[in-house]
Amino acid sequence: MLARTEKMADDELVIERVFDAPVALVWRIWSDPEHLKRWFGPADFTCPVFELDFREGGTYRAMIHADKYGDSWFGGTFAQIRPNEKIVMSFAWEEGSGETHDTTITVTFAEKDGRTVQRFRQAPFPDVESRDSHYDGWSECLDKGLAYGERLAGEA
Repeated sequence: MLARTEKMADDELVIERVFDAPVALVWRIWSDPEHLKRWFGPADFTCPVFELDFREGGTYRAMIHADKYGDSWFGGTFAQIRPNEKIVMSFAWEEGSGETHDTTITVTFAEKDGRTVQRFRQAPFPDVESRDSHYDGWSECLDKGLAYGERLAGEA
């Protein structure tokens, strides 16, 4: 289990995780709504709803929940899907979240020495403060995904 963050521009965030799991398994936890519901969201959040039409031009809509914050809805459209390699999708919080800008998320997957390198990039952000607030949430979310993926790999 390895977590790494690289230097970022002011309007983007980039987070990398390395899984002790094959790329096909890591891909599956990103492309199957039943898997996404089990790990998606920051540390104190659950993800009771994840609707997914996983194809180019397809959409997704999900809700994360924390007792302290309530429900937060978000969604977007898949612009590019290359199985076991890359997902490109738009991302926007729904009304009432306090966030008013759309971003693009790109997640890449590469197998290296029996492990999977997952690189997450989101941009553009309107300012560093918005980027940094998303960084904290995404880091926790991706840590949960890493733990979930490695647990599944251990059960295989």
